[in-house]
Amino acid sequence: MTPRRLVAAMSLAAALAAPLAAAAPPPPARHDLDAAYAAQAAAARNYRESLEALLPFHEAAAERAEARLTRDRELVARGVVAAADVTASERALEDARAAVDKTRAEIAQAAALAAEAAAARELAALPPAAPGAVQTGATLIRHEGRAPWSLAQLPALERFFTERFHRPLPISARGQTPVHDRLGFDHRDALDVAVTPDSPEGTALMAYLRGAGISFMAFRGAVKGEATGAHIHVGPASRRL
Repeated sequence: MTPRRLVAAMSLAAALAAPLAAAAPPPPARHDLDAAYAAQAAAARNYRESLEALLPFHEAAAERAEARLTRDRELVARGVVAAADVTASERALEDARAAVDKTRAEIAQAAALAAEAAAARELAALPPAAPGAVQTGATLIRHEGRAPWSLAQLPALERFFTERFHRPLPISARGQTPVHDRLGFDHRDALDVAVTPDSPEGTALMAYLRGAGISFMAFRGAVKGEATGAHIHVGPASRRL
C-alpha cells in the first residue's frame, strides 16, 4: 500500500470510529456513584421514617376496632344489637390488623433497601467476586454462587429453616413488592430474609446457601453497629429500575 493510500485508510478508520466513541458515555465518576448511593439510602430511610410515623395511627385504629368488637359481642349476648353488627365489627378488625401488618412489612422492606444502598459503596470498592468466593466487608458479606437461583427453590429453603429452627423462614420481601416499585428497585427474582447475619439463624442460612452454590449478600445494617435493616438477600442484587 502506498503512503498516500495508507494515510487515507487511517483517516477513514478514524472517521468511522469517532461516532462509536462519542456514543459510549464515560463511566460515572466515583463521587457521582457515591452521591447516587447516598440518595438511594436517604430515600429509603425517609420512606421508612414516614411509615414509622404512620404505624401508631394504624395500631390505634386496630385497638379501637378490637374494643368495638368486644362491645358488640356483649350487646349481641344481651340481645341489644343484631349478629350482623358483630360480623361487621369482625371485618373491621381484620382490615385494621391487615393495615398494621402491611405497614410493618413495608417498614422492614424499606429498612432493608436502606441497608443495601448504604452498603453499595462498600460493595463497589470490593474487587469482582470469583465464582464460589465469599467476600466480607465492614457491613456486608457477599457470596458469588455457581448455581442458578429462582424463587421456585424457595420451598427447599423454607424446609431447611423450619426443620433446623422449628419456626417459619422470616421472609421480609419475596420478589417485587410495592416498596421496591415505589423506590425504583428491581427485586423480581430475589428474596430477603429478616435475620441478622451474625445470629445462629443467619450463620446457618449462609452456610446452607454456600453449600447449595446460591448467591447471597448479607447486610449487618444500614449503619455499622446498628441492626436496623439487617437481613440476608438471596439471589441477584437489587438494581435501580
